[in-house]
Amino acid sequence: MTTALLILHFCVTIALIGTVLIQRSEGGGLGIGSSQGMGAFMSGRGTANLLTRTTAVLAGLFMLLSLILAVLNRGAVSGDGHDILAQPPAATTSAPAVAPSAPPAPAQPAPQAAEPAKP
Repeated sequence: MTTALLILHFCVTIALIGTVLIQRSEGGGLGIGSSQGMGAFMSGRGTANLLTRTTAVLAGLFMLLSLILAVLNRGAVSGDGHDILAQPPAATTSAPAVAPSAPPAPAQPAPQAAEPAKP
């Protein structure tokens, strides 16, 4: 059932992308949704209403299918059954681990000789 829903989700996604790209934006867009592209089938306003309504229906289907797939896969365990983010990183064996050396001790200032007293 999950596979069928994924295929349906993919088809709805492609249709939604296509419908959004067909619509005419204020800047012109692809311009396919204009009355010139549809011939005498519909007016410019009718085409815009049809594409807007189609986009809304496809967007609703997309969200509904996304929620259904998320609920169906909520308890699914993948691989070895562990969360990869909860595990510490695996130690690599390709390079030997070398402990960092201690920084060198700061040099001691040389003792200053006492200045001779002035007469």
